[in-house]
Amino acid sequence: MLQAIVAQMISNQAAAAIWGRLRALPRALEPEGLLVLTDESLRGAGLSRPKVAHARILAEMFLDGTLSAAALEAMGDDEAIAMIASVKGLGVWTAEIYLLFALQRMDVFPAGDIALAGAAAQLKGLSGRPDPKALRKLAEAWRPSRSLAARLLWHHWRHLTGRPALDDFAAERGP
Repeated sequence: MLQAIVAQMISNQAAAAIWGRLRALPRALEPEGLLVLTDESLRGAGLSRPKVAHARILAEMFLDGTLSAAALEAMGDDEAIAMIASVKGLGVWTAEIYLLFALQRMDVFPAGDIALAGAAAQLKGLSGRPDPKALRKLAEAWRPSRSLAARLLWHHWRHLTGRPALDDFAAERGP
């Protein structure tokens, strides 16, 4: 989820650069380690002030047991999305990205993703990008494999724009 916080509202290239700097900080990817790092060191890695605060909240929640990777994995998609999205700084997009990439769920579609909206608009010949509600409705036809549809749309977007797809950033992130 920390990876998703890093990637929120920035390009994949910027997210990959920040993630690389964050990974280089000692124990930054462990809740205990992240909490002992100074705000200055996290900001030096490229995290904004709000992202530093959200990362700290996330680390605290994993430490106190409010969030658990095992519990999230055991939950259904809707329940896990609601749990993650209830965390300050994490929303539905972040939750869906986590389920799609980290948990490899088969039927998750992050309809708030502008690249998915752009790709769908181009493929469907729409006059503009659909809003998240319209995109989610469009994606209903792709059940129960909406995660695959999202990956294909990101791939198409990469070819349209020449930018790396989120899948490329996920591959660069490593374990």
